[in-house]
Amino acid sequence: MAALGVTFAEHRTIKYIWITIYVAVLIWSGINPKDQLTWFLEVAPAIVGGAVLLVTYSSFRLTPILYSFILMHCIVLMVGGHYTYAEVPLFDSLKEIFGFERNNYDKVGHFFQGFVPALIAREILIRKKVVNGRAWLNLFIISISLAFSAFYELIEWWVALASGENAKAFLGTQGYVWDTQSDMALALVGAILAILLLANTHDRQLKNVTSQSR
Repeated sequence: MAALGVTFAEHRTIKYIWITIYVAVLIWSGINPKDQLTWFLEVAPAIVGGAVLLVTYSSFRLTPILYSFILMHCIVLMVGGHYTYAEVPLFDSLKEIFGFERNNYDKVGHFFQGFVPALIAREILIRKKVVNGRAWLNLFIISISLAFSAFYELIEWWVALASGENAKAFLGTQGYVWDTQSDMALALVGAILAILLLANTHDRQLKNVTSQSR
């Protein structure tokens, strides 16, 4: 683990801290959630993502920065699942303070829905050498992030059709007519910021991971 700048023991400690936080927040989220169906729908991506990380940990270990942001995204999903996105208490308070017409916690979720998939796409595209050139790389990253956001909106639509009234908490539109469009716009902003703010740090960690795997 010298290539990553941490000892084997330190790496194991970080891994177990990640797992502990993930499991603890997931358990908290599932205790008396606002709506059981909504909780399941919201945390399902976090559960699936956690399972994928577990299965691929040995064969395709990710960079520390990506693991960190994936955990943050999972926590955002779990908090939203517990309260529903329209009723997260902190954002109810912010609504009162700033005079917002709605609880905007769902916008945090959609920002992460662009930010984190952008980092995931970037890591896979670079490590698998799928794209040549930074311009093409960034175009592919943003396109994949927007496609992911659009697909999630389709999932919300399908759930709404299948569940009827029970899907209102999952959709979290709160009567906002441009909710879908603003969700995708925030995912786009998240993807762009991920590239602008973290590309250099991500590149350094990618070099470490690549050298370690040789």
